[in-house]
Amino acid sequence: MVANALLLSLALLLAIAFYLMGELKFLAPYRVFLFREYGWALAIFFGGLFLNLLAGAFVLIRKFFLKDTGRKLSHIDKQFHLRHADLPVQFDEEEKN
Repeated sequence: MVANALLLSLALLLAIAFYLMGELKFLAPYRVFLFREYGWALAIFFGGLFLNLLAGAFVLIRKFFLKDTGRKLSHIDKQFHLRHADLPVQFDEEEKN
């Protein structure tokens, strides 16, 4: 879930960055000055934007993809509360030999 949110927020951030590079072509001659003087502010801004996009993507993924998780997994919760229900045991290949 975190990986999906990270992928979505990175894709959105790259889309925003490419859009801004296309719209701000007139600032290309001043890029050395802008990065030298305002590079830290740009890094903080894009870092904050990335964190906000990540949080938003995480919330949306939790809301839409984990909608019925509690209802779907209620039978497992019931099995844990019953004392006589055993979980299946997995055997390794080395234990068989």
